[in-house]
Amino acid sequence: MADRERRISPPYGGVFVPRTRVLDRDDVARAIWRMAHEVIERNHGLDGVVLVGLQTGGGWIAERLAEALDSIEHVRPAVGLLDVAFYRDDIGLRPVLPEAVTELPSDIDGAQVVLVDDVLFTGRTIRAALDALHDYGRPRSVQLAVMVDRGHRELPIRPDYVGKNLPTRRDEVVDVHPEGVDLGEMVR
Repeated sequence: MADRERRISPPYGGVFVPRTRVLDRDDVARAIWRMAHEVIERNHGLDGVVLVGLQTGGGWIAERLAEALDSIEHVRPAVGLLDVAFYRDDIGLRPVLPEAVTELPSDIDGAQVVLVDDVLFTGRTIRAALDALHDYGRPRSVQLAVMVDRGHRELPIRPDYVGKNLPTRRDEVVDVHPEGVDLGEMVR
């Protein structure tokens, strides 16, 4: 879970308390390795593939995915970062601050872009990412890779590559980090 989500999850200003470790470090590595193979298979190699991690949760996953792709195919795809703070549809409902700078490869026109994020929940962040991405160019296709799909979709968005399907309650919080995936709650 990105720091932005920590700040806006009720109770506001609360602290994340993990209840269950869903995936450990090795499980995360295996999920990334499997997703890398799926990316190669679906795209018939890596020609024209660009990875774009969503700030801040998807950035490190995109880097790890690029490393796995390089280990398998001996080709490292370009990796970029995208901050979607100002493209969100709830920008007037809560304070929104950019997390980090958007840094995309020089040209995404005609590229096969794989958006990478940590957790897919309602789908609103991905909708914002699609809007933001198209301000930088017109990719040939956009695919979605997430470490955790927790359901509760509010928009018709579906991931192409999933590390772990994890059904949750709406009030639960999923925290994805390099050491693993934790399920817990925000408490004051």
